[in-house]
Amino acid sequence: MTVESSVLLLNKPYGVLCQFSAAPGRRTLADHVDVPDVYPAGRLDADSEGLVVLTADGRLQARIADPQHKLWKTYCVQVEGQPAPSQLEALRTGVALGDFVTRPARVRAIDMPSWVWPRDPPVRFRKTIPTAWIELVLREGRNRQVRRMTAGVGIPTLRLIRWSVGDWTLKGLSPGEWCKAPATLPARAGR
Repeated sequence: MTVESSVLLLNKPYGVLCQFSAAPGRRTLADHVDVPDVYPAGRLDADSEGLVVLTADGRLQARIADPQHKLWKTYCVQVEGQPAPSQLEALRTGVALGDFVTRPARVRAIDMPSWVWPRDPPVRFRKTIPTAWIELVLREGRNRQVRRMTAGVGIPTLRLIRWSVGDWTLKGLSPGEWCKAPATLPARAGR
């Protein structure tokens, strides 16, 4: 597979900037991926973890990141507190975030996934405040959107892991590991 047609899947660790350009004192994608001329198709904040899709194909990159192509992105989110049914419903129907209202999302309470790795540094622990996990599946991906959504309904995000983009997943990838994937756009919405 040539670099031009390749798609790479990276499990971005916590604290890594989603860029290849140098950032003094900070880890970047270049610390984990040694393939030239690939770029992220969508980003994750430094304090978020999980799947980043990389490609050298600019058209494919744009299609992956564009909400019009309806690629669902699945996030496993550890939140502060126990979500009430009304909070989950608010996430499903759309949350007003000031500058926009989020599109409808799929949301459900889940147990902590068995594949979740220990985070370094660990998530803060407070004895008197319980935490819970939710699965949040959406088609958009605006700046810090998941964190803003959960905070907006009163259950702030403590840990955010993107599990999938369309049919591409983190399966089998430890933090910092990457693999080649089929260079075809995954399935559309409605699955």
